Amino acid sequence: MKSLRILIGVDTYSPDVNGAARFAERLATGLARRGHDVHVVAASPSGPPGTEQWDGVTVHRVRSHRYPMHASIQITMPWEAGPATAALVEELDPDVVHVQAHFVVGRGLVNAAHRTGRPLIATNHFMPENLSAYVPVPRFLRRAVAAWAWRDLGRVFGKAGVVTAPTPRAVELLVAAGLPNAIPVSCGIDAERYHAAESGVPTVLFVGRLDQEKRVDELIRAFAALPVGLPGDLEIVGDGARRGDWSALAEELGLSERVRFRGFVTEEELVDTYARAAVFVMPGIAELQSMATLEAMAAGTPVVAAKAMALPHLVRPGHNGWLYPPGDVAELASGLAVLLAEPALRRQMGAASRTMATEHAIGTTLARFEGIYYREIDRARRVPLPTAA
Repeated sequence: MKSLRILIGVDTYSPDVNGAARFAERLATGLARRGHDVHVVAASPSGPPGTEQWDGVTVHRVRSHRYPMHASIQITMPWEAGPATAALVEELDPDVVHVQAHFVVGRGLVNAAHRTGRPLIATNHFMPENLSAYVPVPRFLRRAVAAWAWRDLGRVFGKAGVVTAPTPRAVELLVAAGLPNAIPVSCGIDAERYHAAESGVPTVLFVGRLDQEKRVDELIRAFAALPVGLPGDLEIVGDGARRGDWSALAEELGLSERVRFRGFVTEEELVDTYARAAVFVMPGIAELQSMATLEAMAAGTPVVAAKAMALPHLVRPGHNGWLYPPGDVAELASGLAVLLAEPALRRQMGAASRTMATEHAIGTTLARFEGIYYREIDRARRVPLPTAA
């Protein structure tokens, strides 16, 4: 099949460090390596607009501004993103447009593609809980705001020919938001990059943003509740609004010598960190797939995770790890204790994790999206644009 010009719209992209940004980068660079002309439009990481080449992908940066509530975050304004994305669609004339969010950049691109009748695909990585650290909402309003957010997403993504989400559970949320034809497509990982390595003291690992919905405080409390004398350290990779609070909690519980907050690390350091881990823990309650969990599994690591959202798609209790009820610190501590005390069980469950992770190969994900692109392009050719009345 012929190569395509693909325009991917994202509100967060490298050098940002989060699951959505990392997936968008893997998608863009993977498609470029398969011979496509790939363009990404994203917020500028520093403010001024511009264009750059990034690992075979042309990245178009939209002017952004520092978000006053979080100094490390840049946001775009609708009155700037709308015209900028419309101009890019006109200039590039893409064969297909694929948006990764329905916020500012994504919304502008959706409107531009829909208005000009171009094939449009949308992928959702959003849950209202993901914004709790960035847009504080009083507790009594959270349910109403979440319902409005889902309706808004449904209105924007309803303009797309195909809507995807990473897991069947994530698709259920889209169906409830008024998108009945949404389909699951895994974000995919390059499983071959990850490996296991021998280490000394067993390490319990968490990787992710340090924001409230990740519930790392529960992990710290569970670690403190482990039987006295059971060897193990806790390593926390990532940064966020709650890092200071959770660091103080570790000190309060007498864990300063056994808990290490590493902040952001390079991709190479992250691969090595996964390799050394004895157990991976994901206590988050708003995971539509959890790339960090998949990456840990690819490194042959057993997983203890909250029984919430899409995490049960990745953890089969007794096979590659354990699930526990969110908030049940004692149950989380129990699962950790079993794995830390039994190296043979860790190896057995880690091997099962590795096998399960291979089912999410990035090559399969890229092929799925290519198939969707070609079908939507073909459908667009057979459906004429509506004429003005």
